[in-house]
Amino acid sequence: MLRISAIATRNARNIVNGEVRRCLSATAAQPKHKVDVKQERATERQNMSFMANMFRGELEPSQVFPYPDVLNADQKEMITMLVDPFERFFRDINDPVKNEEISKLPTETENSLWELGAFGIQVPNELGGMGLNNTQYGRMCEIVGVNDLGLGIVIGAHQSIGFKGILLFGTDAQKQKYLPKVASEKVYAAFALTEPSSGSDAGSIRCRAVKSPDGKHYILNGSKIWISNGNIAEIMTVFAQTEVTDPKTGEKKDKVTAFIVERGFGGVTSGPPEKKMGIRCSQTAEVYFEDVKIPIENVLGKEGDGFKVAMNILNNGRFGMAATLSGTMRLCIQKASEHAANRVQFGKKIHNFGAIQEKLARMALHQYATESMAYTISQNMDSGSQDYHLEAAISKVFASESAWFVCDEAIQILGGMGYMQSAGLEKFMRDLRIFRIFEGTNDILRLFVALTGIQYAGSHLKELQRAFKNPAANLGLIFKESSRRAFRSVGIGGVDLNPYLHNDLRECGKQVSECMNEFGKAVEQLLVKHGKNIVDQQFMLNNLANAAIDIYASVVVLSRASRAAKLNLPTVENELLLAKTWCTDASYRALLNLKKTGSNDHVDLYNQMTKISNTVIENDGVFTTRPID
Repeated sequence: MLRISAIATRNARNIVNGEVRRCLSATAAQPKHKVDVKQERATERQNMSFMANMFRGELEPSQVFPYPDVLNADQKEMITMLVDPFERFFRDINDPVKNEEISKLPTETENSLWELGAFGIQVPNELGGMGLNNTQYGRMCEIVGVNDLGLGIVIGAHQSIGFKGILLFGTDAQKQKYLPKVASEKVYAAFALTEPSSGSDAGSIRCRAVKSPDGKHYILNGSKIWISNGNIAEIMTVFAQTEVTDPKTGEKKDKVTAFIVERGFGGVTSGPPEKKMGIRCSQTAEVYFEDVKIPIENVLGKEGDGFKVAMNILNNGRFGMAATLSGTMRLCIQKASEHAANRVQFGKKIHNFGAIQEKLARMALHQYATESMAYTISQNMDSGSQDYHLEAAISKVFASESAWFVCDEAIQILGGMGYMQSAGLEKFMRDLRIFRIFEGTNDILRLFVALTGIQYAGSHLKELQRAFKNPAANLGLIFKESSRRAFRSVGIGGVDLNPYLHNDLRECGKQVSECMNEFGKAVEQLLVKHGKNIVDQQFMLNNLANAAIDIYASVVVLSRASRAAKLNLPTVENELLLAKTWCTDASYRALLNLKKTGSNDHVDLYNQMTKISNTVIENDGVFTTRPID
């Protein structure tokens, strides 16, 4: 045993040395003084993100096991009391068809929403809001998702992103001044980031704010496009380029700064509402700023920190999208199941046909996984977690694509009837399409997940690189890492989820653990092979992100089903079945995607796709000869 350990350790040390020399950060300048990595690590805050640590091949269970449960009895009672009036509003007052026909909310509907407190759900009570936490907010989002996604955008654009920056970064004075207005005084808010030349690339915005000579104001000029609530908002969170002086070097640079802008400052105008595919009752408009005089005290956060403010606002609200769309999926599944249980074809009710059974099962699986994600993330946030950004991005991608799939399958089950407006599904499909685009397109978020995770894994390799500069002071770290990699290379050790799972889920635990172990290997191989050029390997990054999404969905589903078993819930048998089925299917997909990241055949395939794409661009479209020419 000692001989095997010694050989494994020696081999691993050689592997680690080779990896470190070739890793992502190999070209970074190294300090000339001796480095004690152990001392450095002690001063760093530990990243508790499950996903970030998975990129390093490590298991950090605290955010997923056991399944979070943060609401106390009073909070559960409060949310139960709020559900009925919200559902009654949608049943008795709101008319989604009328909202869409007139492309706005009727005055009665707006007033009722304000009276319900729907526009200030997370604003503290003392500032005029309902004071709900993220998990309670998610439950309210579910109700909206079941009923009217367009109305949901009006509410969400207002509080999930519109004034969320004030909640997250506002000074006490800013909160006292603005939050009562947006929570209860019928003052709408908006989030103004996107520009004609700046969509996913938020750092390239051209809107500009110049500080006055006396330093008391900024003068803002520019425009924003596709701003939800843009033509009704009186208060906006606006992002603009500003000149910022580096306090260390004295160098002046352009950096994005966030501002609280009032329409009442003057110089703020908006265009007509855009004509959209869906969510038509939420008014989307272009907003123009001409010599808008913004008091210096309306800077949100610090000068030059606008990009950080914007990303935190978006990350903070993404779980709400998953909660909302889990509600939408509930409705679609209900409509599909009702139809399948009653529709007779070929002498049988159609729910007896295997093709329909598979559709309904997959729809239920996607809904269960989405809901599991939403409440895992919200409850982590309510527990004070700061490390949820990867998980939130994954939830947005997964929820928006799952909801589209579930709605599409529901329409397919209903057949011709599903295509008719009277069935109530075609509007949901049109409304759903935007969710894969706004608040970070799914394409960009996949790259965000992969590259953010890889960066974290690369920093770990950098840490090892520094450790080898002074091995005597860091022998423990080097030996631990070398042993871990050596044993993992021969199939010993690695991640094991089973200690956290119900006994009935142990086989699934093995499947998902295998995926996690393969994931860590794939990340290291990509780092070693591509180094800093990994950023250009988008085909590979997409495969990695897809594997990450499937694995995270599997882990939260396993955790939730284990909770159901522990509490012996009435739904336990079905939840265990959902978890087993999901994990078997998702593990297969994850391993296939991970295989693609290291396959030469797939590299060739992607190179061929690049050539085809270039041909399409060069010829302004299709470049083939028609079969009849």
